[in-house]
Amino acid sequence: MVKYEIRPALESESAQIKDLIHLVGINPTGLDWKRFTVAVNDGGQVIACGQVKPHGADIQEMASIAVSPAYRGQGIARKIIEGLLGKTSRPVYLMCMGYNGPMYEKFEFKSIPYEQMPRYFQRIQKVFAIADVFRKTGEELLVMMLE
Repeated sequence: MVKYEIRPALESESAQIKDLIHLVGINPTGLDWKRFTVAVNDGGQVIACGQVKPHGADIQEMASIAVSPAYRGQGIARKIIEGLLGKTSRPVYLMCMGYNGPMYEKFEFKSIPYEQMPRYFQRIQKVFAIADVFRKTGEELLVMMLE
């Protein structure tokens, strides 16, 4: 088990956060270091991160949950998520690939139907569906909510 500290991100870690997001291949938009919680190892390297992004006055999205591949399977993502949820009012939304849904269900997130999604998430889901016509992956984008 690696030793690490979970804490709010520092401005000096902005590049490390972006590099980690690109490394794991998740959505690289809306990466504002001020919103991030990070896990940092003894060497000062960001090994995991996550944020809560605002979308207007009353919509919050937990996003950018990433763990460096060398550090997976040690419960670090769970600690990041618990930290974010501990300081975030409800409801909280998230978007994930369908195969990640069961992980978020452990935190009591529930998949919501299109009709119940805030407009922002409806638009993203439509764009994803259109893109998948060309990519032909058949992957599902879930929008989940924690009340």
